[in-house]
Amino acid sequence: MTDAGTTGRRSNKRGIATRENMLEAALVALATGDPSAASGNRIAKEIGATWGVVKYQFGDIDGLWAAVLHRTAERRGDLPVRIDPAASLRERVTGIIELLYTGLSETDSRAIETLRAALPRDHAELERLYPRTAAELASWKPLWYNACQQAFADLDIDPVRVREMATLIPGAVRGLVSEQQLGTYADLDEARRGLINAIVAYLEPSSGLR
Repeated sequence: MTDAGTTGRRSNKRGIATRENMLEAALVALATGDPSAASGNRIAKEIGATWGVVKYQFGDIDGLWAAVLHRTAERRGDLPVRIDPAASLRERVTGIIELLYTGLSETDSRAIETLRAALPRDHAELERLYPRTAAELASWKPLWYNACQQAFADLDIDPVRVREMATLIPGAVRGLVSEQQLGTYADLDEARRGLINAIVAYLEPSSGLR
């Protein structure tokens, strides 16, 4: 005979497993780049569940997408930029560029791109329709800025320039990754070196650039 406590624990484990399966199914579906993947019904179908089960786990589609984004953030870790304190300025910049270039080609990043494409571009509209998703996305910006500031904290570099670099790099690297995925005649290794050279020149403490 099974007692109520054991039954409750098993039920809870099943619920956790169901939630995990939904999150993984959502990430895999979104990573295909198919716009229709940004659908709660699509995710439910992927795992053989109903929309009611998805709602039970996440509340609504906003809760699902916020949880999906949070899962990707957990996998990245709180500090996406880990730099050897003995590294030179060029080595640090190179490390950040290569980290993003590699990361933006991975499943989680492709999933994020597909989801972002399906969400409203206007921040006010995004926050009105998907407040939890908007809050999760907004939380990434200060974490990224802080990580970049920490990466150069022991060097005599203007923090304003580091912030500008942190704002520029994700979009610039995303463009290179897009070129790679679409196919290009450009030498992307050369392009990355050029980006690194430009950023190093701008961050150099002796630089007179404005």
